[in-house]
Amino acid sequence: MAEKNKSTAPETKEVKKAEKVKADKKTKVKKNKTSPLQKIKDFFKGMKSEWKKVSWPSGKTVFNSSIVVFVVVLIVGIVIFGIDSGLSAIIDAVVNLAKKTSEDTETTTAAAEMIYNIFLLG
Repeated sequence: MAEKNKSTAPETKEVKKAEKVKADKKTKVKKNKTSPLQKIKDFFKGMKSEWKKVSWPSGKTVFNSSIVVFVVVLIVGIVIFGIDSGLSAIIDAVVNLAKKTSEDTETTTAAAEMIYNIFLLG
């Protein structure tokens, strides 16, 4: 008989666990069956409670932070302008050098042709 009790004891625990799981599922289903209007109300209630927890900075702090942001933006703008101007000057110099080199090459080629024609005809 002791053996019989041992075998049924785990079974009753399993049955109790299964019943508990079923009960939990039923309560979860009931919780999920709220109306859309109730969900909206709950959302705004939660938002209101979170809104009260926010710590707002003072006006002086906001002003000082705004000044810091303005100064940093101004400095970064000046640096970017300087880099852009420098790179533009370098690119213009390279383009002008290329044009000058091609003009010199044309002049040199024309002079060489004239000398060649003089020696050929002469």
